[in-house]
Amino acid sequence: MNIKYLFLLSLSFIAFISISFKTCLLNESDYNSGYHHRLLEFNREQSELLDLIQHSDFNSPTSLDKIKHKINSCRIYLKKVDFWLRYLEPISYKKINGPLPVEWETEVFEKFEKPYKREGAGLTLAAMYLDEPNSEKDSLLNLILQSQRASSVYSADSITKALKSYHHFFLCNRLFLLNLSTIYTTGFECPDTSLVIQELRTMLREVKKINTSFVKGFPETPLDETYLNLFDRMIEFSDRQSSNYSEFDHFTFLKVYVNPLFAMNQGYIRNYKVISKSYMDYSLNKNCNSIFSKSLYIGQNPKGVFLRVKDAEALAEIDRVGKLLFYDPILSGNNLRSCASCHKPTEYFTDTTIRTSLQFDRQTSLKRNSPSLINVEYNHLIMLDGKHISLQNQTKEVIENPHELGSNEKEVMLKVLSCKEYKKSFAQLLKYTPQEKEITFDHIISAVTFYYSKFSRYYSLFDEAMNEDKDLPESAKQGFNLFMSKAQCATCHFVPLFNGVKPPYTNSEFEVLGVPDVSGITNLSLDKGRFEVHPASETNNAFRTGTVRNAAHTGPYMHNGVFKNLREVIDFYDAGGGSGSGLDVPNQTLSSDSLHLTDIEKNKLIEFIFSLDEKIQFEQAPENLPQSKVNELNKRKVGGEY
Repeated sequence: MNIKYLFLLSLSFIAFISISFKTCLLNESDYNSGYHHRLLEFNREQSELLDLIQHSDFNSPTSLDKIKHKINSCRIYLKKVDFWLRYLEPISYKKINGPLPVEWETEVFEKFEKPYKREGAGLTLAAMYLDEPNSEKDSLLNLILQSQRASSVYSADSITKALKSYHHFFLCNRLFLLNLSTIYTTGFECPDTSLVIQELRTMLREVKKINTSFVKGFPETPLDETYLNLFDRMIEFSDRQSSNYSEFDHFTFLKVYVNPLFAMNQGYIRNYKVISKSYMDYSLNKNCNSIFSKSLYIGQNPKGVFLRVKDAEALAEIDRVGKLLFYDPILSGNNLRSCASCHKPTEYFTDTTIRTSLQFDRQTSLKRNSPSLINVEYNHLIMLDGKHISLQNQTKEVIENPHELGSNEKEVMLKVLSCKEYKKSFAQLLKYTPQEKEITFDHIISAVTFYYSKFSRYYSLFDEAMNEDKDLPESAKQGFNLFMSKAQCATCHFVPLFNGVKPPYTNSEFEVLGVPDVSGITNLSLDKGRFEVHPASETNNAFRTGTVRNAAHTGPYMHNGVFKNLREVIDFYDAGGGSGSGLDVPNQTLSSDSLHLTDIEKNKLIEFIFSLDEKIQFEQAPENLPQSKVNELNKRKVGGEY
């Protein structure tokens, strides 16, 4: 559509906004009216911004500065209504304040569908575009026009009807609190980091007003004084903090204020029997009382076909047989290789001795590093390229991949069931899977995933400091504050799993970092990553963002194991990734600018990462493997031979 035509439409919208302000008697203290009042204010700011852009001289630095100032002003008005918008219609929100021009991420509820292109627009992208050399008026106008059109969605009856009952409030509030811990204080979608704390303070004050008006409007389901008083203290704390987000005490902010408020809001959701009809709540667990709980959201079903099994004895048996299978090379084509060959349990279920493990042929190496299986269940897409939607599918492919375990379903079934112990165990477990009339490959696979997933349920010193008042070294606290701000780690590694899954925890993000080839920093890795699964210019060299938990024990790092230690990884990020190091990575999502981290700051970051070491109780390998009626199979060694 022609930009000039769109602009004429926007002028009509400006007139509509003006009339609305004059004719609608809106009382901001009334909950519903407060929503419409803030939305109209934001719409007015958007229209004024469009008018300013249209009549500005793009060759004048003064004019561009005025536009930038107006964008920042518009952002403030967005923050006044953000509490509702981000939850009520998240797809439209990407047009209002999308952080990326294009996203291909697949939501959890869409995992069975092919990814589709989501184009972003709005204020963040407009601010970033304005800083680009040779920016053009029409392109900037288009970004804001899309934002304005998306904003109109929020006046529709299909959206505003949610405001008539109390249910939506506590769900909006939950997402707001989760984003306080991940988005609003990290600069994730605020390109000018000097504005992060200013915008945070605006939001907190506006949400206080929203809270007050909600209590008046819905007296049957109020926020109690304990919640309101703690919220007030959070505002006071934020006001006392430095306006420099790198000096903001993120640790105290989360521990003392955000996390307790989250626990109270979860209590409201349960006690008031809040009902959700939104996919925004698809993964979240209403029974979880801490952001730093491993039960916060559901990423995967580690039980597989045993999903409905609750009986303790049956679960113990699935775990027992799953452990045997994990160590048993019977799953491989040559009976010499097991899951434990590449995912060594004593090495945090990865292999720290080599960049990439040997292929099935025992001569060449796999092209990718073996990722740790710990906390893998907290991803919605599995594998570094996001190829699989379930742990079970991933395990099947490893077994059937000619470069890994080199076997197939039929062969595995024959060999496993040739072992009396396995056959007896699965036969007993059949009653718990009425959907399956006989022992299947899925039973075998599900036992394996159930076994290794239990090692993802442990906590770190950092978690204990957040949840149980355990002491955390001051250097680790400072490292966390750097992680959340200047080092920009938290814009990709989100609280609480410090992986690529951000609120509302429904998708797994992929990033292009420009990782070099193992042959040297002068060459980009030839591995195309996500592109091999879903070809698109944005997915070339993109990899799923892994967790930082236990990172002190899971080197070498990156998809190809190119970096030997954490300091090398931090130095790479500090330099601006591949682009910052001189490589040609046109689609890099990591900023190519240096972070200018000092040696002291890098050491503090490492101290924080050490505090994420989980206190895992590893187990001894089984002493023996089940005997087979096929004598040749009884030569198998626990854990395999390579």
